[in-house]
Amino acid sequence: MLIYKIFRRAEWEALRTAGETRGAPVDLADGYIHLSTAAQVVETAARHFGTESDLVLVAVASERLGSALRWEPSRGGQLFPHLYAPLRLDHIAWDKSLPLGAAGHIFPEGVL
Repeated sequence: MLIYKIFRRAEWEALRTAGETRGAPVDLADGYIHLSTAAQVVETAARHFGTESDLVLVAVASERLGSALRWEPSRGGQLFPHLYAPLRLDHIAWDKSLPLGAAGHIFPEGVL
């Protein structure tokens, strides 16, 4: 199953350079990396990145995360995937730009 992480371009470039990340400032503060399912990622983009345009959507192969991946209640009681370990490049299935259009972020075909 693919799950998703939205990165600011600089965060994505840092991950590519280092080979892994512990996440964005919000992830570091919370102690885990916030991820979203396909059904959750549009609202995540709107809530947390509403006016940001230089973003990267990363698809993560959940089966590669092992026991460090936990499904926990969050927004509205929904279960969200949270990663309690660094996210490594070998966890990632693909990455694509996530531009901001007039009506919100424009997701790659096949994600939603």
